[in-house]
Amino acid sequence: MQAAKQIIFDCERMKYPHTGLYHFCLQLGKALLEARQSNEWITFYTDRTNKGIFGAEEKYLLQKPIHKLMLPSLKKFDVWHVTHQHSMYHPSTKKIPVVLTIHDLNFLKGGLKNTVKQRAYLKKLQHKVDNAHHLVTISKFVLDDLRQHIDTGEKPVSVIYNGCNITQLPTLTPPVISTGNPFLFTIGTIAEKKNFHVLPRLLVNNHFHLLIAGVVQDRNYQKKIIEEAGQWGVSDRIHFAGAISENDKQWYYKHCKAFVFPSIAEGFGLPVIEAMAFGKPVFLSDLTSLPEIGGKAAFYFPDFELRTMQTVVENGLHLYEQNDMKPAIIAHAQKFNWLSTAQQYLEIYRSLY
Repeated sequence: MQAAKQIIFDCERMKYPHTGLYHFCLQLGKALLEARQSNEWITFYTDRTNKGIFGAEEKYLLQKPIHKLMLPSLKKFDVWHVTHQHSMYHPSTKKIPVVLTIHDLNFLKGGLKNTVKQRAYLKKLQHKVDNAHHLVTISKFVLDDLRQHIDTGEKPVSVIYNGCNITQLPTLTPPVISTGNPFLFTIGTIAEKKNFHVLPRLLVNNHFHLLIAGVVQDRNYQKKIIEEAGQWGVSDRIHFAGAISENDKQWYYKHCKAFVFPSIAEGFGLPVIEAMAFGKPVFLSDLTSLPEIGGKAAFYFPDFELRTMQTVVENGLHLYEQNDMKPAIIAHAQKFNWLSTAQQYLEIYRSLY
């Protein structure tokens, strides 16, 4: 019988619900439990509120503030997976082999951080890269970005795509916050990098509504979206849903005319694949990772001028209907599978046992 192998999976960031990192950890954690071998044990490093989220019978190591300075004994563990590059909990290489997942270098995009802060972020990331045994990026774009700004040396690096979060619910109840029809849908943190303020332009000279779901991270930026809507005279057709339930999210995906996502800073873009799982036409910026993830199954904005954006949507909706693109879009989404993602991570863990 093979000796048991002990894996620590860092899902401390699950203390922030309604975020991409929450769902990354939740879905990958579930898939790892399904894909692991009988001699592989996973301990979930989490805050107290999420203890038991992967099952009462699973193992948990509770995060404590002191761990930022000194982690508990790791002698019995064989590998630690740091699931996000900004994690405050990062063991030294002397204690345990480390797998580090890097989701993005968004702090370098669009002037989101000043030069001093950028250098500080890069210095911290370089230190974590130096201490890791295997690096993983969630897209080829992120890998190229990483190598442009960080010295990865001879360290092994893998690109492992995220899976699709959607398991379609059998019945859906209409959300409390509704819109007129037809409506465009987007979801994401309300922050500058999502570039949502350009979306009201898509409502000019038509009857579309726009539903924006997501936690408001920046109130000033939400105000900018509202002011943009006022400038174009479409304020009455903009709707903010805030953080939404799985039921509401799937209802919006299922009933929207199209999914729109003009983000300027994405390491992957999970909502893109979620919308595609419903066979919806998706309209994306052509920046960062989005062309890589959307592929030929998506439509792209080459710029954010009113006429350009409207033309892309008009032409895209026509092609979508004319060519019956729904089956091909669903097939594209199905390529992104959490079980496959988990199996690739397990192969990396096994290379370090």
